[in-house]
Amino acid sequence: MLLLVKIVVSLLPVFAFLIILFFLDSYKLVKLRSILFAIFIGSLVAGGCLVLNKFLLSHFTIDLKIFRRYVAPIVEEFLKAVYLVYLLKKKRVGFMVDATIFGFSIGAGFAALENIHYLFALSDSNLLLWIIRGFGTAILHGGSTAFVGLITKNLIDRKKNEKFFHYLPGIGMAIIIHSVFNHFIIHPLLSTILILFTLPVIIIFVFERSERSLQKWLDVGFISDVELLQMIRSGTVLKSRIGKYLLSLKKTVSGDILADMLCYLQIYVELALKAKGILLMHEAGFKPTPEEETMHMLKELRQLELNIGKTGKRILAPFIQVKSQDLWQIHMLGGYNSPGRKIPFFKKHNKRIS
Repeated sequence: MLLLVKIVVSLLPVFAFLIILFFLDSYKLVKLRSILFAIFIGSLVAGGCLVLNKFLLSHFTIDLKIFRRYVAPIVEEFLKAVYLVYLLKKKRVGFMVDATIFGFSIGAGFAALENIHYLFALSDSNLLLWIIRGFGTAILHGGSTAFVGLITKNLIDRKKNEKFFHYLPGIGMAIIIHSVFNHFIIHPLLSTILILFTLPVIIIFVFERSERSLQKWLDVGFISDVELLQMIRSGTVLKSRIGKYLLSLKKTVSGDILADMLCYLQIYVELALKAKGILLMHEAGFKPTPEEETMHMLKELRQLELNIGKTGKRILAPFIQVKSQDLWQIHMLGGYNSPGRKIPFFKKHNKRIS
């Protein structure tokens, strides 16, 4: 009975807060299976850290107190951030809300395996220890990795590009939070209360701000995308600054490539509008059904991307405003449709634009 109580106390708080985050997300863009996989990755990282920390302590002369305060936070926070960095680099994360959920899920998986390990490794029957581990250490692991996600995603979105050093402030903040907690400057119970009433409040505050920025992005994005699509379909795009710029490239770009670039631009904007429509349907509680046409368009976009090459994409970049959200939209549409469905290969054509 005591073991059951210790398990509940040490695991329930972090997963309860993760469930709260999931239901606070109005758009539900992070699927349950993705959350479960992130939890699994976090548990794998915890297992790796337990082995690595044991190796470092046995092969190097390091005081245990120094190790807990300075070495363990660096090792654990860097390794916890690896999968989150991968998701961000691959444009699998659209907004700060999603980055927060992924980060907290990884941290929750880490905390779960670590607490289970200590449940069987330690014979301490003091319930206060497991209250501290459940409400303090576990929330710390989830919150610190969530901070990596939201800080990094915010930096990437603000700078409108991605650099290696954009990942460092979030990881650095997580290390500092972890290290300060391990210093036990105040009584562990007070530290636990402080963690419990600060990290979740900050995360929920960022959640709400991120959702407001997402709604603003949708409103502005719809207007600009619709205007550009109308110009393309009406044939007036060539009279606009975009068209004049592209026509000025006739001497350096062949007619076929120029036609492919215009075709790429139209399909990209159409897909961006589809993705924004799906976001709004998610917010309203609807689950849109997959469309065969969307998969055809994605296939065609990839082929056109190969045709125009890196030079063509660089030329078009200012007009399609390539940001992490825009790239994520295309990924979302690909995942939104069932990956196992067979799609007939399209016949490339350049008559899409009138």
